[in-house]
Amino acid sequence: MNDNLHQLRCFGCGVRIRGDQAGSIFRCKECGDLFEVEYPGWGLVGGTDRPNAGALKWLWRERRASSELLDRSGVWRFRELLPILDSFGNAVTLQEGNTPLYHLPRAAKALGVDQLFAKHQGMNPTGSFKDTGMTAALSVAKERGFEWVACASTGNTSAAMAAYAARAGLKCLVLIPQGKIAWGKLSQAMDYGAVTCQLNTDFDGCVRVLSTIVQQAPIYLLNSVNPYRLEGQKTPALEIAEYFDWSVPEHILVPGGNLANSAALGKGLREMKALGLISRLPKISVIQAEGANPLVRSFAANDGQKLEPVAAHTRATAIRIGSPASWRKAAHAIHETGGWCLDVSEGEIAVAKAELGREGIGSEPASAVTLAGLKKLVAQGKVAPSDTVVLLLTGHTLKDADYTIDFHRGTLLRPEEAEPVLPMMEPLRRDAVEVEATPDAVLKALKEIQGRWV
Repeated sequence: MNDNLHQLRCFGCGVRIRGDQAGSIFRCKECGDLFEVEYPGWGLVGGTDRPNAGALKWLWRERRASSELLDRSGVWRFRELLPILDSFGNAVTLQEGNTPLYHLPRAAKALGVDQLFAKHQGMNPTGSFKDTGMTAALSVAKERGFEWVACASTGNTSAAMAAYAARAGLKCLVLIPQGKIAWGKLSQAMDYGAVTCQLNTDFDGCVRVLSTIVQQAPIYLLNSVNPYRLEGQKTPALEIAEYFDWSVPEHILVPGGNLANSAALGKGLREMKALGLISRLPKISVIQAEGANPLVRSFAANDGQKLEPVAAHTRATAIRIGSPASWRKAAHAIHETGGWCLDVSEGEIAVAKAELGREGIGSEPASAVTLAGLKKLVAQGKVAPSDTVVLLLTGHTLKDADYTIDFHRGTLLRPEEAEPVLPMMEPLRRDAVEVEATPDAVLKALKEIQGRWV
């Protein structure tokens, strides 16, 4: 590894080590906290290892027209900002990244916000934002000679890891919580050849089991405690800044599960500002589900200084995590940028997901917490009409098709969950209508429902 270009710094006590000294569980031996990748040469203005902002902007734009494999990746196109490999020829890529930024005119009008966008990370190769981190961390595993990689997962991580492991010719182990994973995600891991074990526990229990396994066998851990995952996951921040010609939006809203995504985006934005690529930081706000909201509770109790795990319950399976590993990093990103941390109900998530669908944009339930959270921030006066807002959508709608079907059939929520949002929910439902197989019957049905569906 290029240890002359990067090192690992403990986010808790600040101790610095070489990349190959991190250990199998990526926890600091001094204090037990997580590491993050650091590039010492970037701190000296005019130093030979410090990237030149103007030259990088030109180079990255030119690469968009390149047919070279690494240049087609929205992660490795920015490889000057993640020099984590001895040779970029060892990078394992499925041409991830370069995901679309969609304007949301309906939602913007309803909220009174002029510029509202969705950065859809669900348009990655395996259908979630995890691909951007997996290409980076699995490339490190390959370069270091590992034959096995592993993760605990609520679904998206397992799909991404299995795909990239297959691409690299590596073997992979997936631990998932029994009965608490969307089948669309599990089917991906199976299809890509993963050894998949369902454990009779929750996600956090799977993490505990896997932490012991990787200390007993030569298996490379690819959960988000791995700091190289976050190096790939910071690149959507670069794409957003590039889209706005390096003038960043006022707000970026991120779903909060294991919290590595918000931590990674915060790191990427912080590095861009330090290097002169952008002049200010947008506010990063983390949105959680009410039943899986340990960071929200932490901010309410002690301003994000200490976190108590919770028993997580939400239908948004991708963020059903009660003991998030990257909570300190996420809290730092919120504090540093002046953002907020809040939660939304199951009904609010369901409505927001359907509203995104009415924009022609499908997302998994966990993604919709960002739109639901934005509604609350607007109502609280924390987002101005003139602000530019970007919602992070983390997964594709087909990741959890059963959720969508249950919503439109009216079977998703319990009565007490649906009651507060029923007036908003009913006009959004589009259950299939059974009619006779004749043109007249279809036209009659169309006339009958025209007044009900808007």
